[in-house]
Amino acid sequence: MMNGQGEIPVEIVHLYTYDIGRAIDLKKVASLVPAHHEIEFAKRRDTPVSLTLPKPMVLSISTDECDSKCFEKISAQAKIYEDAAVTLIVRYRTMSRFEDLSQKANMPIRDISNSISIEQFAESSFRMIHEALRSAVSGYKELSENDREAYTAFCLLECPGGDPQAFIEDHKDIAASLLSGEPVGTLHLNQIEQVLCKPFSYRKDDIAIFDLERCLIIDPAADYDDVIMMAEHANYRLIELRELDFLLDKWLGEAEQDIRRLYLSGTRRKSGERALRLKLAQIQGLRFDALFTLENLDNSSKIIGDYFLGSIYHRLCEIFNTDEWKFSIERRLGALQNIYELLKTDTTEQRMMTLELVFIAVCIIFPILQILQVMLVK
Repeated sequence: MMNGQGEIPVEIVHLYTYDIGRAIDLKKVASLVPAHHEIEFAKRRDTPVSLTLPKPMVLSISTDECDSKCFEKISAQAKIYEDAAVTLIVRYRTMSRFEDLSQKANMPIRDISNSISIEQFAESSFRMIHEALRSAVSGYKELSENDREAYTAFCLLECPGGDPQAFIEDHKDIAASLLSGEPVGTLHLNQIEQVLCKPFSYRKDDIAIFDLERCLIIDPAADYDDVIMMAEHANYRLIELRELDFLLDKWLGEAEQDIRRLYLSGTRRKSGERALRLKLAQIQGLRFDALFTLENLDNSSKIIGDYFLGSIYHRLCEIFNTDEWKFSIERRLGALQNIYELLKTDTTEQRMMTLELVFIAVCIIFPILQILQVMLVK
């Protein structure tokens, strides 16, 4: 209930999604850390039974040593996916005025890892998990700040006035500023309307609004775990597409440099050609790997339809522009295929030319030499 300072109960949920390699052996994960298979969520509202989602291993992260007077309850867990994605989820409840909610996103905290904020606690927890999973990861890689997607859900557990749509309308500047990460009072009315233009409600007393890095949920029943799951899977899809696009861009860059070195340098050494063919054969294998990864990504999350959760998922994919990422990947896959085909054609032409020269030598030059030899003998 609202207290004397005008504060209401809220829950803040942080999602941190990482891509740590090409694949993870989930069976081996179970032997490395105390993880278990995720319990399938109940398909309520109008969610079809046919909905399928990736099935990760779940690792609970201890928060017993976390000490803060700012929140009532904190929990953390990591979800480990077969495609080498790891989502760290940190959630806590506190009291806040609506206008102060953005300040509660990175609250001070103390724990055994010397973290001083929620952000540092999440980062130190992920580093420990990342290292623990090393032997189970194919294509293990060290990560930087840019190798993750972060998303924050601000969940109001009480709606002043009882009507969430009316509450948002009365506080639309604060709501839009919270979602966009801008100071209150700086956004133009057009931008405010754009941020708040597509709200989702299932019951009369709930509402959910989504933006690029944050969402706002008002639900006194605290019945929003499936909504947050859609945000998690949309971020999972985004980082997998983004990492795949980066890898394809890198492979294309390497192929371009090698081809320029071989074909435009004016020298065509056999050793260089052989090395190039070996490298492009390797890239062709990686191309197939990328194709399978893209296909698995589409098949693992078959969230298709206009039902409530499906609409939220598609809205998030629209915000994240995942279709453009997919188009970029397909275009790069096509470019890799063209490189492979051009190289194969060039190799075939060179072999045909060599065969023609051998044919000329055998069928024309060799008989002439025999005739000359006979004439010289006479």
